[in-house]
Amino acid sequence: MSPILAEFIGTLVLVFLGTSVVANVNLPGTHGQKQGSPYLMITTGWAWAVFCGVALAAPYSGAHLNPAVSLGLSVAGRFDAQLLPGYVAAQMGGAFVGALLTYAFYAMHIRLESSESTIRSCFCNAPALPSVGHNLLSELLATAVLMGVVLFLAGPELVMENQTTRVVGLGSIGALPVALLVWGIGLSLGGTTGYAINPARDLSPRIMYALLRGGRAESNWSYAWIPVIGPLLGAALVGLLYSLL
Repeated sequence: MSPILAEFIGTLVLVFLGTSVVANVNLPGTHGQKQGSPYLMITTGWAWAVFCGVALAAPYSGAHLNPAVSLGLSVAGRFDAQLLPGYVAAQMGGAFVGALLTYAFYAMHIRLESSESTIRSCFCNAPALPSVGHNLLSELLATAVLMGVVLFLAGPELVMENQTTRVVGLGSIGALPVALLVWGIGLSLGGTTGYAINPARDLSPRIMYALLRGGRAESNWSYAWIPVIGPLLGAALVGLLYSLL
């Protein structure tokens, strides 16, 4: 599989599962809406969505699945900048299709929901307390944590005296640290903006929502730039710091 296709499929699965857990919690008539601790369910669902996406894409592309991560790795000198446009296009496209699948999967339940803002919440983020500066800082710092840990995640190695260092593969279990990282960010730092920490995760589903809902859509475009610029800034700053240190 080519790296571009892997990024497309990995991000598609990530967004399909991630937005679907929100739909399962928020939409009427679902089994998920009847359960307690909805925020814990959402953060856990997103963590396992990340696990599935990373497990699929990692052997082929490194599983960035996030334009901010690709940018941060490029700034840090860990990723060829010439590959950046292709990766970002694949990530945005995969997220677009993933959101479409969520809409199709939960179409019957969407028809039961009268609140347009609830339907939109299944696809994209909104701040708990609107404030441009604070919301931007929230996305920047949450993504900085993501990027910082990602840069220092290392695969297991086996070093034997007088022998070459060998990398010991963990297969799909190697995706677990990233999933736990995203889960931790969600639990600790998701309370202000919903922790997009990924431009593809928010912008592509927001566009898909607007297209599918037409004149009924309440896309909140005045906020839409924050989950894009905040993560990009956070990842780039950490990438720069990493390269300097």
